[in-house]
Amino acid sequence: MNLEIISVPAIATIVYWTVNLIKYAVKNNEIFKRFIPLISAGLGAVLGLACYYIVPEIIFASNVLVAIITGGASGLSATGTNQIIKQLGGKKDEENENNS
Repeated sequence: MNLEIISVPAIATIVYWTVNLIKYAVKNNEIFKRFIPLISAGLGAVLGLACYYIVPEIIFASNVLVAIITGGASGLSATGTNQIIKQLGGKKDEENENNS
């Protein structure tokens, strides 16, 4: 069984929930919100590097640099996923409030 495809969604999920937990812990601090993409990329890069050394069969990387880039991109995809959910769910709520 080829497990290499599992690393991107696994890293994205871990980064997504970690950032949400941190966001909750700092009570939606505006300064923190500005650095969310950078934090997501950094956390993803660290997780990609950890996967490369700890569980190399789940990450599609032939060297350390590719593992870091894959992890960073996965972390940024968590930020993108969050924005998609926020935009799709939030626009309807804003429209309903404006119409009321």
